Amino acid sequence: MRAGVLGLAVLFGVASAAQAASPGQSPWSGQTNSKVRLVSGTVHEDGSPVLYAGVQLRMEPGWKTYWRNPGDSGVPPSFDWSGSKNVKSAEVFYPVPHRFADANGTSIGYHDEVVFPVRITPEQADQPVELSLTFDYGLCKELCIPNSVELTAILPADLGKGDARLIQQAIARVPKPAGPETLPRLEAVAADLDGDAPQLVVDALFAPAPRTRITHHERGVPRAGPQGAGAAGGRDAALFRRLFDAGRSRGREG
Repeated sequence: MRAGVLGLAVLFGVASAAQAASPGQSPWSGQTNSKVRLVSGTVHEDGSPVLYAGVQLRMEPGWKTYWRNPGDSGVPPSFDWSGSKNVKSAEVFYPVPHRFADANGTSIGYHDEVVFPVRITPEQADQPVELSLTFDYGLCKELCIPNSVELTAILPADLGKGDARLIQQAIARVPKPAGPETLPRLEAVAADLDGDAPQLVVDALFAPAPRTRITHHERGVPRAGPQGAGAAGGRDAALFRRLFDAGRSRGREG
């Protein structure tokens, strides 16, 4: 009996050691259909070492979570670092998401696994950083389940590479800022000249913006066909410009 108890203790110790977090990591926090942990490492940017954390989320097959703009349904993730110590700022980045179409419309997010890179700026670079994160996220399949986890990790001042490779892979998938010559980009223009209120249909791609804004230009613009030729009749057409949170949109204005 004593040998059996000893054997169980040894097995338990081996299992616990296998689950123990490395320096700069948090243990996995398991949910029913997902689990999350913190990772960290030093990444070189323009030749200088920069401290990064990563929020690593793994999901069971068929489940998904959402981007910062979830689309027609879903909720964006929320990162609360207010309980952290020696942290001046924590800037979260979002890798390129996927689009999911279903009966409820189009949602934008991630499946299987995603790592959100987080650039950490310590208040004192020569002191350890204590990360404390409250991470809220939606998890959906046929039904959507709200999740909230508490994660903590201590990042030594001499952390070294740590999980830098994993974090760099995630950083490589973060969209780069578009230059002014790239966006906005006009993709298609069509004129609908039927009826009493002619319509100009514009398909355009805009950079992310904090809000939607529609600007109506002065009315009285001569109606024009697809080739730019003037049209008789003197009816007005209103041109407009829209700035969107993200992605493509098709707009109509009479």
